[in-house]
Amino acid sequence: MTTPPAIVILGVGAQATARRVQARYEGAQVHGLQGRVTDADVSFSELGVHLGELYASGTPIVALCAAGIVIRCLAPLLANKGIEPPVLAVAEDGSAVVPLLGGLSGVNTMAREIAAALDVPPAITTSGELRFGACVLNPPDGYTLASLDQGKRFVSDLLAGEATRIEGDAPWLDGVQLPRADDAQRAIRVTPLAWSGAADELVIHPRSVAVAVAVDATATGDGLHERILDAARAQGLAATSLAVLLAPLSLMGNPALQRAATALQVALRYSAEPGAPGHAVDMLNQTLRVPHTTLAADTKTPIAFAVAHAPLDPATVGRARGKLSVIGLGPGDASLLAPAARAALAQATDILGYETYVKMAGPFRADQRVHGTDNREEMQRARHAFELASAGRRVAMVSSGDPGVFAMAAAVLEALDDARDEPQCAAWAAVELEIVPGISAALATAAQAGAPLGHDFCMLSLSDNLKPWSIIETRLRHAAEADLVMAFYNPISRARPWQLDKALDIVRAFRAPKTIVVLGRDIGRPGATLKTKTLSELKSADVDMRTMVIIGSSTTRVFRPAGSGQEWAYTPRWYE
Repeated sequence: MTTPPAIVILGVGAQATARRVQARYEGAQVHGLQGRVTDADVSFSELGVHLGELYASGTPIVALCAAGIVIRCLAPLLANKGIEPPVLAVAEDGSAVVPLLGGLSGVNTMAREIAAALDVPPAITTSGELRFGACVLNPPDGYTLASLDQGKRFVSDLLAGEATRIEGDAPWLDGVQLPRADDAQRAIRVTPLAWSGAADELVIHPRSVAVAVAVDATATGDGLHERILDAARAQGLAATSLAVLLAPLSLMGNPALQRAATALQVALRYSAEPGAPGHAVDMLNQTLRVPHTTLAADTKTPIAFAVAHAPLDPATVGRARGKLSVIGLGPGDASLLAPAARAALAQATDILGYETYVKMAGPFRADQRVHGTDNREEMQRARHAFELASAGRRVAMVSSGDPGVFAMAAAVLEALDDARDEPQCAAWAAVELEIVPGISAALATAAQAGAPLGHDFCMLSLSDNLKPWSIIETRLRHAAEADLVMAFYNPISRARPWQLDKALDIVRAFRAPKTIVVLGRDIGRPGATLKTKTLSELKSADVDMRTMVIIGSSTTRVFRPAGSGQEWAYTPRWYE
């Protein structure tokens, strides 16, 4: 299984069973319903939404709850049986394991594995599996069916009493109780060659073909994947036998290559230029380290194929383009972490960041390397991230809140900008760089309070570690005079005990004493507190480094609905 399952639980009664299932799958995480489950790796607030997100992302789901709940949540999303992830319902006490969806993606195999871990029989109902002991239409990783519809008809024939023979290497079928005969009319064929459409065969393609493109092949830009498919058809190869697209290192970052790899659904890898530039055949022979046969019209063709004797592991072919994802963890609550940020963490080989934030991002798999550093080493950390990514690794740089708000995104871009005249510039520029937004501390605090940022506002850091205090004073004065709502980051620390009072003196020169102030401490983390005061009541003793200070404008107000204990602060979207 390439993607570890999400083990979803709704109450503490399922925790023990969930941990037993988790122990069976490396990298699996327990997802718990917020407010009911405290000991969970990932928290969620709405079951239907969370299951839908997991299903849409292709994540296997093991739900420790009634099967009907899972069915009702996922029913609106069911479409293509051939691409759905495994979905199982498991009784809270571990007494039943029921595969629900994903018969073609290994759900029955998972059911047997989980049932063995829980020492119960799996509730498998698939006819083919019950008769033959395995799902013939679910070949292992590295193989794919030529036609699912034809496969269904083929299995139906076998269930009706027809026999089959096997042509090609299919060791996973050795223990399957198929009706076999050497002279059978029907055949299971394992081949990289395209299916002819014959109705009396089940064709399984090994993903054993590498395609290499030389520099000349990308000269015309778009349409590369169609040219590759045309070349594959000319060689009699099935498109689903393609495993990897290989290109010269000089083309790393070429968008036409990435579009082609995405359209072909293959891994994109890179190799050093061959001795004869432009020779795709030479590149294949130089890079592949497994027995293979190279196919090409001639040695100078810009597109060439190599057929390996077994499915190819793309990770063993050439090298990958490195990726650096700069992500925001949000305020600290796992349920507020953006799905894109969660995906970047799951895909990362290396995680970098300030040690406190790195710990918030965990837990991590044993194969992931963690590089925690001091909070003041931003530029060194950014350069280290590019060094790792330019070597082909997938790196996640973590920040709290949003990475672009007083956080690591600016440092990463500054490091890349500063390297323009350095020898490593080309390698760093070839790294795939993405910045994944998160919920900033100001937005998280504002949401807890209501909508104090409902009109024009600004964010200001009161730390003078990276800018002179005189600039801070100037900006404070202008923002206060402009009647902007102000969100203060880094408001006070042991090294800067006087600056908040100085800032408040400047603000009080322009704002009335009754101006609303919101104080949010550790919002989104355990022990969070939220207070509302007036500007005249606010004292620096009310604030520490972990407090977000939001000072309202002249229109910001607070109210408490009749019969409610909740006080709300908001800034109207209009001025009188």
